[in-house]
Amino acid sequence: MGRPSKEEYYLGIARQISERSTCLRAKGGAIIVKDDQIVATGYNGAPRKTKSCLDRNECLRDKLNISHGTRYEMCRSVHAEQNAIINAARAGVSILGGDMYIYFRDRNGNNINSLPCFICKKMIINCGLKRVICSMRDENIKIFKVEDWVREWQEKDIIDDKHQYGTDLNINEKYLKQ
Repeated sequence: MGRPSKEEYYLGIARQISERSTCLRAKGGAIIVKDDQIVATGYNGAPRKTKSCLDRNECLRDKLNISHGTRYEMCRSVHAEQNAIINAARAGVSILGGDMYIYFRDRNGNNINSLPCFICKKMIINCGLKRVICSMRDENIKIFKVEDWVREWQEKDIIDDKHQYGTDLNINEKYLKQ
């Protein structure tokens, strides 16, 4: 076993942070790194001082039979990516030009494609991050340049995005394409 790459190192930290997640569907962790220093972290969880799905022992989205990757307004949790951005803002830390590392696993502990949802992608674009490094189901790593998302969305529409969160989790992927 050799020394892990920077991507493996930071994704390992994001994986550890995901253990704090209170989401019953997916345990997610995100970190923001700027100038080779961790400046913010976040995990899936209910807003501060509110009851989470873990506290309630119930996932509202499961109860309502909502597919992965859709209807986020019906979720009690704030996404890991959003929490990392929010935590940087709360601490007064600039993340402009930084990288975000994302790790997710499903309720059974299996790796899933750690792709940010459309809401998180829009936040990532607007906060000025440069790259997003995602762990993938097959234990590989996928690196995205945020400027590529912007260019793709300028040329096409957001719904044409090639890498959509949830498509590897839903039995009926056609639902996401409607």
